[in-house]
Amino acid sequence: MDSDTSSQKTVLVLKSLFMSNSMRKILRLDRQLNPDLLFVSDIPMTIYIGNLSYQATVDDLKTVFAEYGDVKRVVLPTDRETGRMRGFAFVEMEQDAQEDAAISELDGAEWMGRQLRVNKAKPKGE
Repeated sequence: MDSDTSSQKTVLVLKSLFMSNSMRKILRLDRQLNPDLLFVSDIPMTIYIGNLSYQATVDDLKTVFAEYGDVKRVVLPTDRETGRMRGFAFVEMEQDAQEDAAISELDGAEWMGRQLRVNKAKPKGE
């Protein structure tokens, strides 16, 4: 994949975060014609971390979760108007057993002055 295609996919991912449901339906139809489109919903984030400190960074989360296995991806959503972190994150790890261990050990733990809520991520709307 060339860098132009990669950039276009990134823009589509970011735009899909802020679209109404009717716009998403239109994009899904377009996707049937162009299966290379990528949406945020295509990216599996299997662990939800809530009640995060606003000072937490991607590197902080990678360090904590690396104690339980290989971290594939960390996403820290930010507010689109302020750019400030929203207080939650998603983490994807290499193996389900690693995710389960991280969830059982970190749920309810205090970190950066906050009691974490850590559980399996649920699809949006559930």
